[in-house]
Amino acid sequence: MADTPVVLGLVLLAALLHAVWNALIKASDDPWLTTLVVFVSGSVACALGLPFVDVPARESWGYLAAGALLHNVYVTFLVLSYRFGDLSHVYPIARGTGPLLVAALSARVVGEPLSQMEVAGTALISIGVLSLAVDRSLGTVSGRRAAFFALGTGVWIAGYTLVDAMGIRRAGDPGPLSYVLWLQALEAVPFVVVTVILRRRDLPAFVRRPAARRGVAGGLMATLGYSMVLWAYSLGAIAPIAALRETGTILAALIGTLVLGEPFGRRRVFAAGVVALGVVVLNL
Repeated sequence: MADTPVVLGLVLLAALLHAVWNALIKASDDPWLTTLVVFVSGSVACALGLPFVDVPARESWGYLAAGALLHNVYVTFLVLSYRFGDLSHVYPIARGTGPLLVAALSARVVGEPLSQMEVAGTALISIGVLSLAVDRSLGTVSGRRAAFFALGTGVWIAGYTLVDAMGIRRAGDPGPLSYVLWLQALEAVPFVVVTVILRRRDLPAFVRRPAARRGVAGGLMATLGYSMVLWAYSLGAIAPIAALRETGTILAALIGTLVLGEPFGRRRVFAAGVVALGVVVLNL
């Protein structure tokens, strides 16, 4: 992996930020409107930087539009997942499915065949995070619904991962920062339009609640974290970075246990060890 120490630091910090803002959404009594605040605050922060960067190269515009739309579908599935399932159940399924699909598709889509060690590391991380999700809740209707939407979330994660990684590499002379700012400034628009249509009567009361302020913090964390991931994509291969990013699953499981009161157990500790081993193998 090119510039391995830099990429490792960027992606691990991004994983930490991602787990925390997902926990904020799950803990909210209105995940949809909290997600709206997350989206809007991040987009506004990026929009403030647009006057200081050039527009990305025309070759990346299609990827910008597709990525923005995919982010909206992804976050919709994510909110629905948390409606039915726990953080420690939903997060591992969603975040474990994405790297598997990226690894399976990256050679064909972006011409990046994996080495044997990268295949092994990616597989270990993905197996570890997916095993965290297998619990008794799958025997309930809500558990199966949560798993369905979480799997769908993972599919859309793989989609936007590939699209964003290809787009940022076509950004041209303005470089990765321009693409990052434009993508995240534009991506909130569809979600805002849908929310205004469906929930406009609830918005005035919600913005005065503490959950809205936490959503602002979550939005800044989400924006900073994904900016780091996009930067990492410009430095190294997509599939191992996508897999390494999912080490935040362990933190999410701990947050679910210690903060939200969700079960953890020895099996999940073992799964965390599998993920850690995968990180080591991935970076050998």
